[in-house]
Amino acid sequence: MIKGWFLYNKGEPILFTQMYFWGFFAVVLLLYSLVYKHNTVRTIFLLAVSFFFYYKTSGVFLILLLFTICSDYLWGYLLHKYRQQGFKRIFLIISLVFNLFLLCYFKYAYFFTESYNEVMNTKYPFFNHFSHFSNGFFNTEFSVDKLIMPIGISFFTFQSISYVMDIYREKITPVKSIFDYGFFVCFFPHLVAGPIVKAKEFIFQIYEPYSLSRTEFGMAVFWIMNGFGKKILADYVAVNFIDRVFHNTSLYTGFECILAIFAYSFQVYADFSGYTDIAIGIALLMGFRLKTNFNSPYKAASTTEFWQRWHISLSSWLKEYLYIPLGGNRGGTAGSYIVIALMCGVVILLSGSYRIPVFISLLMIALIFIVLSLFFKGFRKAIQTNINLMITMLIGGFWHGSSWMFIIWGGLNGFGLVLHKIWLKIPMQRVRDFWLYRGLMIFVTLTFISFTRIWFRVG
Repeated sequence: MIKGWFLYNKGEPILFTQMYFWGFFAVVLLLYSLVYKHNTVRTIFLLAVSFFFYYKTSGVFLILLLFTICSDYLWGYLLHKYRQQGFKRIFLIISLVFNLFLLCYFKYAYFFTESYNEVMNTKYPFFNHFSHFSNGFFNTEFSVDKLIMPIGISFFTFQSISYVMDIYREKITPVKSIFDYGFFVCFFPHLVAGPIVKAKEFIFQIYEPYSLSRTEFGMAVFWIMNGFGKKILADYVAVNFIDRVFHNTSLYTGFECILAIFAYSFQVYADFSGYTDIAIGIALLMGFRLKTNFNSPYKAASTTEFWQRWHISLSSWLKEYLYIPLGGNRGGTAGSYIVIALMCGVVILLSGSYRIPVFISLLMIALIFIVLSLFFKGFRKAIQTNINLMITMLIGGFWHGSSWMFIIWGGLNGFGLVLHKIWLKIPMQRVRDFWLYRGLMIFVTLTFISFTRIWFRVG
């Protein structure tokens, strides 16, 4: 039995809601009390603990995590050492390609294979090249016809990218050792499901002495208990109402189905924010401050305000590392048009393998926008800004899962953000300040967000 505590069992991952985790965490805190005063020892200890946590959660994928840490630590070092812009861009591109390749392969391989087969009318089976390589060189016996996604890969990939990008932009300097970088990437409270931690917001804490006031201790306990309360409510509502309705919609009235849609919004919020609340509390007990990830999102009076309150770590990451590089509110960049061209290509393919009417329709729409952009500068800027916003939300939707349903969900949210930007141009400030108007807009926003989650649920 004791041996089983230290071995990987895919049927028993370490979860915050299990007693095993809290026994594990109690031992960690006990040992932590012996090393917390020495920063280097503290970092190495928590790094080892995080590796064990990830091993118990994902098994052999710990090797992938180690490889990612070593790779991005190297690129960060080279970016700082070689200041010539040409070298910096090369190192940045290599790091981005490496991280995005791993993310796309392990998370989206089935999606890309199935989409290709559907478009090209082929029947290529999925083939796991990594398993094939391992079986050939290391005599392992991994299956080559299926792929398991490493837990937390979406989160630690984005964190690694933020580190390399911040060094490239000279907002931070590289960490002092690979242990520090490994700790930043895989600190176990945020490793599996966030919040996404940016390098510039966390790394400086590694070198600060441990501090935890009595007030902060109380807040940490509150975060943990609050998270547990949310998780319990989310599971109760899901099991006793939401799942029953969604699995057998024909047995329920239209009103009950609508209630289930709104209840699902509550479940998603309570489940996800509950997890991150627990993560924030655990990290705080060890002297590390993680950013708040949710700020009463259902009090938002617009889609823009909603995304400023919802999954804040992801929203801010997408804004800083995707939306702004695309051009943000300033207009479009080459990246914007490359992404648009790729999306148009996908639309043409999915429409039925190069059908001429679809191609002509897209071409005519593009020509109309080009003509209007040439003669109306304000129109060009507005269109480019909205395109950047849509691209960001489409990619943000795809980040959530490998399904067209998630892409549609992201696109609908992008449409809501664009619509709100247009709505703000209507001169009605006095009405917007009225409490009844805000109450109405809160309801409208909640309704819109809840109904877009139909695609999220299907995905």
